[in-house]
Amino acid sequence: MLTSRYMVSVKNLPAIFAKIVDGAAPKNFTQSHLKSIGFTSSNDQPIIPLLKDLGFLSAEGAPTKRYLDYRDRSRSKAVLADALRETYEDLFHINENPSDTDRQAIEGKFKATHNVSDEVASRQAMTFLALLKLADLKASTSSAKTGSDPAAIDEAKKPPEDLPPTGRPHVTRQLGGIRYNIEIHLPATKDPEVFNAIFKSLKAHLLDE
Repeated sequence: MLTSRYMVSVKNLPAIFAKIVDGAAPKNFTQSHLKSIGFTSSNDQPIIPLLKDLGFLSAEGAPTKRYLDYRDRSRSKAVLADALRETYEDLFHINENPSDTDRQAIEGKFKATHNVSDEVASRQAMTFLALLKLADLKASTSSAKTGSDPAAIDEAKKPPEDLPPTGRPHVTRQLGGIRYNIEIHLPATKDPEVFNAIFKSLKAHLLDE
């Protein structure tokens, strides 16, 4: 995915996003609302379709949950980072952490994807890089990043592949005429050092007796 939206000028972009945080969310984010918060230039009007592509506004212009989440100062940069990863997904295939040094490749991607002129591709890249400065790519609100994804949790609980399906290795010992089994319940961890310590202890106290 790669939006074709762009700003003619990014001079007021930081101030517009600051107003989203500072002011109450409108019923609909329209040109009239944009003017009412101090942005009267026609150069600022492309922010509305851009906010729609970023998932901040619905198709009708109503603030979405992402818009409201962005208003939480402690999460703003993470919310925008997630929006950029979705809206400019193709650019993150160039570099997981894109920057100004990737500008030429970014412009090339816009040209190849949307068949635009050098001037338009330059503005598209300029818009993306300006948004990037307002985000924190190291932070994320997605469940995959926070570890709240149930599938990710289940995966973390799986025992190493070389263990029996139950994750409980069995040790069989024979003492005189008596044969007995020892069952070990392994902890839910992927840290190999934990398992190394367990099996080392088994070898020292049981297997080598």
